[in-house]
Amino acid sequence: MSYQVLARKWRPRNFSTLVGQEHVVRALTHALDEQRLHHAYLFTGTRGVGKTTLARILAKALNCEAGISAKPCGRCLSCEEIDAGRFVDLIEVDAATNTKAEEMRELLEKAVYAPTRGRFKVYVIDEVHMLSGHAFNAMLKTLEEPPEHVKFVLATTDPQKIPVTVLSRCLQFNLKQMPVASIVEHLARILQSEDIAHEGEALTVIARAASGSMRDALSLLDQAIAHGDGKVEAADVREMLGAVDATRLLEMLEALAGADVNRMLAIAHEILARGLSAASALQELALLLTRLQYLQLTAEAKTGEGADAEQERLEELARRFTPEFIQLAYQIAVQGRAELPLAPDEQSGLVMTILRLFAFAPSSKDAQIDTVHKPVVVASPAPPEKKPDSPPSGHASPAPLPEAVFEPTGHKEAVEDGNEWHRIFDALQLTGISRQLARNCDLIQRENDFCLLHLPPEHQALFNPESKEKLQQALSQHFGIPVRLTIEIASPERVTPAQHKAKEQARRQEEAVADIEADPFIQEARETLGAKVDKNSIQPLL
Repeated sequence: MSYQVLARKWRPRNFSTLVGQEHVVRALTHALDEQRLHHAYLFTGTRGVGKTTLARILAKALNCEAGISAKPCGRCLSCEEIDAGRFVDLIEVDAATNTKAEEMRELLEKAVYAPTRGRFKVYVIDEVHMLSGHAFNAMLKTLEEPPEHVKFVLATTDPQKIPVTVLSRCLQFNLKQMPVASIVEHLARILQSEDIAHEGEALTVIARAASGSMRDALSLLDQAIAHGDGKVEAADVREMLGAVDATRLLEMLEALAGADVNRMLAIAHEILARGLSAASALQELALLLTRLQYLQLTAEAKTGEGADAEQERLEELARRFTPEFIQLAYQIAVQGRAELPLAPDEQSGLVMTILRLFAFAPSSKDAQIDTVHKPVVVASPAPPEKKPDSPPSGHASPAPLPEAVFEPTGHKEAVEDGNEWHRIFDALQLTGISRQLARNCDLIQRENDFCLLHLPPEHQALFNPESKEKLQQALSQHFGIPVRLTIEIASPERVTPAQHKAKEQARRQEEAVADIEADPFIQEARETLGAKVDKNSIQPLL
């Protein structure tokens, strides 16, 4: 007997064995049990999620010799013939090859005749969105008022292309993509029944590669069994799919935490040298970063896929990165994967993404996260008279640096001169966001190597680890010593450089307007011609 592929051999035969579409099964079960039967159904969803399978189960439920039920017997002649694909009253049509109106009219002309064997004639039209506009028009009348013995089941991957006149005549069910956990569970059940040795990690790799399609997952499983000579092992599956082992990417993240860019590039080159996919590497990296963010910001220790040998390493990495950087790293990985087709070659695309991660990584002076499940601030040693509060939630304070002084006396200076920060700001070599952050701050206190700034709440968006780091480096360069910087979200006590600049611009604008209005020519034009001065068009000279 010839081999039957797993996708066909394990096609669900009833609603109870259908995986991942409980919302559709529930609605159809209630309708069948209560005999509330519609004449047209529309199943939508991506490939391999069960549209055609649902149509056949529905046809079996309508034509079972034991009666209309959500649980067809599966043993009568009608059920067996539907399962075997030879039931004369189940007419399956591929709309992709029968797109013309003449073909649709010819098909529907036979609908008026009573079913040959079953209770209903069931027309299953797959990829219905491929029909031409004339073909849709040809079926409208029959679809709206079909004979009592006719049921229509339409299936499509693109419901947007179906005319609303057809949609309004159908009960529409949207089939979801299969969750990874559901695919893994189903594959494990099949392999156990087939008595095939397998590793759970291998099934997870297959499920992710299937992108929500159970049919794709079963096809990949067939390929994996052949590739592994009757076994399904994670290493073989990764080799078959060109997928990257997560442990290599964990090593890359550990190298990133240790600021070892050479190690990161060596791992990237090793991935490419083995012929593995750069897109797969960045996809797996984004998944690892997602798990890291779960560890940092939620009380859950895992993301629903179960604990594994990587958990301890992930927990350690979660302590070494700030939540803000994990968000940035995730965006870099996802964007890098999207930009691979635009890169000069795959190697350049992967290497530049890795270098981008390193370029935006916080330096070793940044604080670490003290616990796995939620980020906390590592407080700097506080000055004796006033202890600064922690920065905004989720932003870590810098680690303590060696003691140093701004001035030879080493005295504490509570900044009383409102222009002190203005003078410091003007001397700082800053650009971009970090300059805007400094412009909107007020220097509250400095002692030895410690600085405390207040940032108004309305400018909190300017605060991020990168801009704070650059400001801290600029202050260190300005004073010639390592500076410990703390920024609190609070109203400033004095005028900030930004507020001073705004006031100065307003004063100069008022003076410019006054000078224009005092000009004799302007006054004469207003008196004789009734002219008006557009104050918005006046700008002071630089």
